[in-house]
Amino acid sequence: QVQLVESGGGLVQAGGSLRLSCAASGSIFSIPLMGWYRQAPGRQRELVARIISSGTTTYADSVKGRFTISRDNAKNTLYLQMNSLKPEDTAVYLCSAVLNSGSYVFGQGTQVTVSS
Repeated sequence: QVQLVESGGGLVQAGGSLRLSCAASGSIFSIPLMGWYRQAPGRQRELVARIISSGTTTYADSVKGRFTISRDNAKNTLYLQMNSLKPEDTAVYLCSAVLNSGSYVFGQGTQVTVSS
């Protein structure tokens, strides 16, 4: 089963940018759906963005126009470019993959903290 490892989180001031990466242990070419979730303390996990194998993307309303999800099948890596960050974006960000079997795989997560 594919394993996912996130990187790129950190501390940034409001208005700043970060780029998250999610490296997969195997080929992502055939993975039909990948995405980014986030979870803040005391809050439910929420879907931030997702991308299907054709390249079609969807975003949560709260990040539209600020975040961009992309996938590089040649590098087996999923990305999340985050611009104009706000304090309310502070959370642990988790990479996810929905396999052909229908099962979900999540990474361990990377912390993003946005200071005001």
